[in-house]
Amino acid sequence: MTKLWSETIAQARSLVENETDRVANAANVCALLKERFGWWWVGVYYVDSTTDTLVLGPFQGPVACTRIPFGRGVCGTCWQRRESIVVPDVELFPGHIACSSLSRSEIVVPVFVPDGSVKAVLDIDSDKLDAFDDDDKSALEEIAKLL
Repeated sequence: MTKLWSETIAQARSLVENETDRVANAANVCALLKERFGWWWVGVYYVDSTTDTLVLGPFQGPVACTRIPFGRGVCGTCWQRRESIVVPDVELFPGHIACSSLSRSEIVVPVFVPDGSVKAVLDIDSDKLDAFDDDDKSALEEIAKLL
């Protein structure tokens, strides 16, 4: 893991360690990631089990889709598969939901709760193709554990 990622994870940990509010923690982590890496969009979608959708939570960037159905797009597919997804070119992802035409690549990481269910997804978009790699995936999975 790079020094930048190690420092980012440590900073994220310090932001959330004494706070129990999930919205406050997600907001700070999204701001940290957006400021540190300059990605196009960074946000969290929370699972709404009553409607079987993901609902927009705290984010940094332009306006976004408010609800995403289970199994749809990269976020809904991440939720369905219960695993991180790295998409080098969103136009090649079947069923991609284009909240912004400027988004070119994406990474989505599930946020699990202690019982093993997915409670949210951490969604990050870049305006550059192939912006995410395995180091980003591993580091973001560590950050998702903090949420």
